[in-house]
Amino acid sequence: MQDLGLTHLWSQGDFVMRATAIILLIMSLASWIVILTKAWDLVRLKKMAQGAEKRFWHSDDFDHALETLGAGDSNPFRTLAIAGKEAAQHHRASQPQLHDVMDISDWLTRSLKSSIDESVARMQSGLAVLASVGSTAPFVGLFGTVWGIYHALIGIGASGVPTIDKVAGPVGEALIMTAFGLAVAIPAVLGYNALTRGNKSVISKLNRFAHDLHAYFVTGARVRPTGARAEDGTVRLATAQR
Repeated sequence: MQDLGLTHLWSQGDFVMRATAIILLIMSLASWIVILTKAWDLVRLKKMAQGAEKRFWHSDDFDHALETLGAGDSNPFRTLAIAGKEAAQHHRASQPQLHDVMDISDWLTRSLKSSIDESVARMQSGLAVLASVGSTAPFVGLFGTVWGIYHALIGIGASGVPTIDKVAGPVGEALIMTAFGLAVAIPAVLGYNALTRGNKSVISKLNRFAHDLHAYFVTGARVRPTGARAEDGTVRLATAQR
C-alpha cells in the first residue's frame, strides 16, 4: 500500500511544491497577525468612541474635556480635538496674514480633515495584506495543485504502472494544495470585511465629532439637534463655553 498524506507529499515533493506550501504558510501567518492585531485595535477604538462625545461636551472647559477623552497619541478623538484647537489658535495668532486668504471655517475644515485622514490611514494599515492574501491565496494553492499533478503524472509515466491506485494517490495529495489555498484565503476575506465594517463605524463617529468641533471653534457653539426642529427647519445650536 502507498504511503499517502502530508508527510509523503512534503517528502516526495520537489522544490516548487515545497516553496508553494511555505508561501501559503507565510501568507496565513501574516493574515492572522493582521487580523488579531487590528481586531484588538478596533476593540480599543470602540471603547474610546463609546460615550466620548457625551463626556467631552458635558465638560466645564476644553482642557477638562480633553482629559475625558483619555491620553495617548493613538486616540483619534483626542488628536482631532487638539488639531482643531491648534488650528483655531494658529488662525487667531496669524489673522493679519491669513484674513484675506482663508477664513477660519476653511482653515478648520482643512485641519480637521487632515487629522481624520491620518487616523483613517492608521486604522486601515495592514488591511491591504488581507486583501492581497484573500485574492491571491486560492491561485497560489491552485498552482501548487497543478504542479503537483504534473509532477505525479511524470512519476507515474516513468514507472510504467498506470494503475488507478498509482494515479489516485498522488493526484489526491496534489489537490490538498487547493484546500490549503482556500483555508488561507477565507479567513483573510472574512477578517477584511469585518475590520472594514468596524472601521467605518469609528470613522462615522469621528466625522460627527469633527463637525461638532468645527461648529464649536467657529461659532462657540456645538450643533445639537433638539427634540424637534425649528419651524423654519433649521437645527438649533446649543452654546458651549470656550
